[in-house]
Amino acid sequence: MDQQEWNQIIRQFPLPSLLQTWQWGQVKTRFGWEMDTKTWKDEKGETQAAALILRRAQNLPVIGKKIKILYIPKGPLLKDWGHPIRERVFQDLLDYSREENAVYLKIDPEVIISHGYAGNPDYDENPHSKAIIQALQQSGWLLSGQQIQFKNTFWIDLEPSEKELLAAMKQKTRYNIRLAEKKGVRIRQAGLADLERVYKMYAETGHRDGFIIRPKDYYLYLWETFMQAGMATPLLAEVAGEPVAGLFLFHFGNRSWYIYGMSSNLHREKMPNYLLQWEAIRFSKAHGCQIYDLWGAPDVFEESDRLWGVYRFKEGLGGQVVQTVGALDYPLKRFEYKIIQDVLPRLLAFTRGIRRRQIQNELSG
Repeated sequence: MDQQEWNQIIRQFPLPSLLQTWQWGQVKTRFGWEMDTKTWKDEKGETQAAALILRRAQNLPVIGKKIKILYIPKGPLLKDWGHPIRERVFQDLLDYSREENAVYLKIDPEVIISHGYAGNPDYDENPHSKAIIQALQQSGWLLSGQQIQFKNTFWIDLEPSEKELLAAMKQKTRYNIRLAEKKGVRIRQAGLADLERVYKMYAETGHRDGFIIRPKDYYLYLWETFMQAGMATPLLAEVAGEPVAGLFLFHFGNRSWYIYGMSSNLHREKMPNYLLQWEAIRFSKAHGCQIYDLWGAPDVFEESDRLWGVYRFKEGLGGQVVQTVGALDYPLKRFEYKIIQDVLPRLLAFTRGIRRRQIQNELSG
């Protein structure tokens, strides 16, 4: 199967994820993973489920051997989670994991458990999804304590007109969009030649805001891969021709995603990020997307959550909270799995410390 065939298959699903595309697997293969693809058809020969599976073998010094883990990012995909084929899909995945001698299989399917959050007027639970998760737990799946992707996000419905989309925003957000335009902020589509500059601005953002990013080669390869596939459009905000902020807009199927955002310390008072988001919304709508996914929301909707400032910004854009089940693990070797759960956070903290120093050296060099 090639990339065109695979992407065409998953494009037919109600919520085809960017992280289930061939290009995402291609990027991960470049950086230590292997990929595989599987589909499931019903008795009529129609594809009802699909999964891009990542597998990786790594040394675990604590137990003195190499272990293998499997991960299905934002999957598996099912056209109907209530379809009887679901049981066959999950049994096949476990059989596959055992054949691969994996310690555990991690999934994080976009099974929506609610729109909004408890206490908000727009809160709407999905009891059907909760019943599906309970059934998975009863069959041995565990709600994971280690998320890889954000479990919650914001969606902006792109069906309304531009006028209606602006009206749905908070008044302060609309004001900041107009302010950016008035103060001379201009938005342009960036090209491959801009990626080095985009990365440097992203590294500055991570350093300033206290989050760790991957090495430069990872982002340059990822961004270039999706741009060349026609699935990513970087946008840059400039003041007098000088880039001051940017975002990477990914688009596939009926959805676009805001995954990477960056800004310099220059002209922040001109609110370039607000105009960037408005142009991303307009671009997504013009290219036929029905949903703009703002990629990331708090795990707990309280002011103490580290993402509360992000929440307020995205809420101001008119986004609606979408909560999913998040990551689920199926331990196939419980002893090794427990060790990984205990040790991995400490290993990650150590490697983040190393990476933080590397970023500081990059920015000062």
